[in-house]
Parts: sequence; structure tokens; C-alpha cells
Amino acid sequence: MAKAAVLTPRADDFPRWYQDLINKAELADNGPVRGTMVIRPYGYGLWERMQQEMDARIKGAGARNAYFPLFIPQSYLTREAEHVEGFAPELAVVTHGGGKELEEPVVVRPTSETIVNEYFSKWVQSYRDLPLLINQWANVVRWEMRPRVFLRTTEFLWQEGHTAHATYEEARDYAARIHTEVYADFMVNVLGIDVVLGRKTAAERFAGAVNTLTLEGMMGDGKALQMGTSHELGQNFAKAFDTRYLSKEGERELVWQTSWGASTRMVGGLIMSHGDDSGLRVPPRLAPVQVVVLAIKGDEAVLAKVREIGDRLTAAGTRVQVDDRTDIPFGRRAVDWELKGVPVRVEVGPRDLENGTAMLVRRIPGGKEPVALDALAALLPAVLEEDQALLLRQSRERRESRTSDVSTVGEAVEAAAAGGWARIPWADLGEEGEAGLAEHAVTVRCLVAEDGSVPDADDAPGNVAVVARAY
Repeated sequence: MAKAAVLTPRADDFPRWYQDLINKAELADNGPVRGTMVIRPYGYGLWERMQQEMDARIKGAGARNAYFPLFIPQSYLTREAEHVEGFAPELAVVTHGGGKELEEPVVVRPTSETIVNEYFSKWVQSYRDLPLLINQWANVVRWEMRPRVFLRTTEFLWQEGHTAHATYEEARDYAARIHTEVYADFMVNVLGIDVVLGRKTAAERFAGAVNTLTLEGMMGDGKALQMGTSHELGQNFAKAFDTRYLSKEGERELVWQTSWGASTRMVGGLIMSHGDDSGLRVPPRLAPVQVVVLAIKGDEAVLAKVREIGDRLTAAGTRVQVDDRTDIPFGRRAVDWELKGVPVRVEVGPRDLENGTAMLVRRIPGGKEPVALDALAALLPAVLEEDQALLLRQSRERRESRTSDVSTVGEAVEAAAAGGWARIPWADLGEEGEAGLAEHAVTVRCLVAEDGSVPDADDAPGNVAVVARAY
């Protein structure tokens, strides 16, 4: 009798496969309020690693962490008209507290541009206070009508950066720096996802921004996922909150600003980009557990050896977990680690000890081979780097093979419906064509220059629109 599949095959039902994997790999559960989620320890471990990697890059770009309140006076949001209009359908508003009606309703943080500016206007006095570079790790609430765990939830976790600068050029360059040095570097070199960097159209731009830079990843089913964004806010919020500084010339000037964020949506992107029919595949540079050392049987010599191997690999700088739960069948444990996508399993049994070897099982390319116990510590760094490179290569090959160049809205819709992306000259598409795509649930994910770089303007000559269906 054929062994029953642990997960719904991706080719049969991609959304069901996604939900199966989240459940079986113990990543998250649905929360008690519609659209919320409980992130389980293994799933949260992935998010913690994402935090660590991004936080180091954010600090490398000069920003410092701070924290702003969860509750924002409703009047703050009304000061920037485009911003409040953009977020109005998603707001959660508190009208009662302490058993009585509040004098002014408060909004549960959907994003923090308004409250940050309230304090920036107090903290910034002169040009000497600039640039002011702040980041916060927080939760936000946006009332979600069509929730999906990690991808779209009513409450999610993220980082949001907020900066103030003396000139437009400084703000523009800093938004671009975050886009490339923080987000692209992390997503490509740690997540192993070959994201496309581009510029959002006016219709897709963040509410209140003058420009939004985005990173778009192709998922396993050919849909796009917006992985992170960096916004030039111009002086829109500075005008609303009177955020000014005294220039060297003694003039009171409005600051120029940016904001930027990436969220737990990236965990969903990780699953959908790298997962297969056996479960998750976690890039080694990200993995909370890079190597799991499994005892096949409860033999004392075996248990002692797996613990020794674990200590030796940990000392060599590898993130290791020893699985000596021999009261649980070995096959069940092996399947569980396969589901969780740990890059390498080192399996040790009595016969392996006799031979002085262990079975090295590689999750990402698949396959297994016996390896001398004494060679493990020296061998693993190269194995992990090979597998990291493989995931990025597979991500790039998928995007390139499933992206077609088209010349009409109809061809673009057809490409998206077939599970791919399309590239079409923006001069041929324009806002009218973008609206036509929207009728078929297809959006312009971003604009790129002819050479694939990020264009300086929406209407720069040669701009190409990358279009797709998206999560």
C-alpha cells in the first residue's frame, strides 16, 4: 500500500498545501478573533532570526530602535488627508475604556507615521538634530477582510522605520539605501529569494507617500508577494505636523521624510517560495536549527555520541539541536524535521557507530550519504553554503522561466492567469491599462528600468511594468 501523503500536493491545491504545511510543521494557529494568529515556537524562531538579521542591517544604516504607543488619537490620522483615506477601511477604533466612553476615540496602530511625527516635531529643533533615524519593532492592526495566516492577518508583527532629513536628496537616498542595503541584501542573501526591486505606480503607492520602492518575490504558484517597502514621504507629514528645523541660514524649514517596513508576511513568503511537497525548506543562513543530530535508537553509546557530535558542531559555530527522544519512533521524528525544513540531519545508530560514520541527510537538494564522524565539523559549512546558493538559484530560475514579455493588456492577463509574471512597456500600458488589468485581479507590481534597475521617476523613458496576480 502506498504511503499516505503528509501534505496536500502543491500541484493539486496550493492554498491547501500552504495551510497544511503551517499546521503540520507547527508554525502557527488561527487566533480566537477572526484574522488573528498564534505564532508557535518554531514559527516564532524563524521570525526571531529574521529580526536579528534585519536589525543588524538597520543599525548598520544608522537607525536606532525606539518604541511608540499602540494607541493613537484619532485626530492625528485626520491631519494627513490621503493617509487617513488610504487606511480608513482597515482601522480598529477604540471608543470605550475604563467602563466609559472616551472623550476622543483612539485608533489601534495601523502604522505610526502620524504619532512619530507628533514627536519628531518636538525633537527636531535645528539642522544639528538631523538626520533623525528611528526604527521600531512592534505589532500593528489592520482589519483584514480576507485573512490568511502570515500573509494577511488583522494583527501582525513588523519593523517600521521613520526618518527625517534636511533635504529631499538625503531622504530619497536614504529610502533607496534601506531598499537595497537592508531589505534586498537580507532577502536575497539570507532568505534566498530572488526579489525584483522596483518602484510602485501612483495607484499602488503607500497612502501619503510621494514614492514607494518595493521588493517583489515570485512564489511557488507564480503569484507575486510584496516582501517589503521603503517610502519617500516628501513633506506631506511634515506639513501636517509642522515638523520643522532651523537651517544653517537661520530659516525655519520643513523636514523631508521616509518610512519603511517589513513584516511577518516574510514567513509566508519563505514557505511559498521554498516549500515542497515534503514541507518547508529553510535557507541555512536563516535557519534557527541548521543541523539536527538524531539518535536512531536508545542505545547508551548512540546517545552519548549524538550529544558529543552536537557539542562539537555547536563549538564550530553551527546552530544545532540534538534529538535524543528515542521514546518516539525514529520515522516519525525524521518526518517531523523534514516538515520543519531543517537543512541537514545527521542520523546515528548502532551500525553507524561500528563504522565510525553518520548518515548525512540534506533537506534542500534531497539525498543522503554516509560521512565519517571525524569529517562532519569540517564538511558542514560548505554543505550549508551550497544549499543556501541552491535555493537562491531555484528562486531566480523560477522567476526567469515564468516571466514573459508582452505588448498588450490581454497578453498580460493571459500570462498571469497561467501562473506567471509579465513585463510590458509602461508607455504602452499606462494608467488606463493598469485599470484594465485590475478588472482581472492583475496588478502592476512595480516599474523597473529597461536594464532592470530602479527607475528615478514613474514616467522615465523605457520604464517596464512588471504585472502579476498577487497575495
